[in-house]
Amino acid sequence: MASQTRKAGSRPARLLAAVTAVELGVAGLLTGVIFVAVLIQAFQRHLPFEGLTWTGELSRFALVWLTFLAAGVLVTRDGHIALQLVDTLKSERAVRGFHVLAHLLVAVIAGLFAWQCWSLIPSSSILTSPSLGMSMSLHYVLPLVGFVSTALRSAAAATVVAREGVPAAQESDALAIKVNREVQS
Repeated sequence: MASQTRKAGSRPARLLAAVTAVELGVAGLLTGVIFVAVLIQAFQRHLPFEGLTWTGELSRFALVWLTFLAAGVLVTRDGHIALQLVDTLKSERAVRGFHVLAHLLVAVIAGLFAWQCWSLIPSSSILTSPSLGMSMSLHYVLPLVGFVSTALRSAAAATVVAREGVPAAQESDALAIKVNREVQS
């Protein structure tokens, strides 16, 4: 993922761009599902008959799926919530070490979450959601994809930071540019 070792048109860069595009496309679709489901919920409150109960359940599931699916893209683009107090340290080595440690912790935790999702898929297949009647094993598929993506992207970001360092706090967008140079081209 380092900008010096891979060219913008390389096969891994194109694969990363395609995976990112799919993740963002599904995230956009899920945002639309949430919007439409909530709109239906608001509209049906003013009707004299019983509304569609599945809209609330679908919007909640879509929010969970959206959150975990988009996490990998946010890690790659350095768009996640971060407390950048460490960036003000004088030692570049300490800042680099903290950032690498943070990315590695995110990678490990996301890997553990992915492992848990993987184990929940077969074990929850006998359960169904109350309104949609959807198998609960399907509920864990998109979070699994998101956690695997987050783990891989965070490990790659740790590698980039370890090799190239962390830009100064006033240049916080530079990391996203280094990690995503291939995606944006």
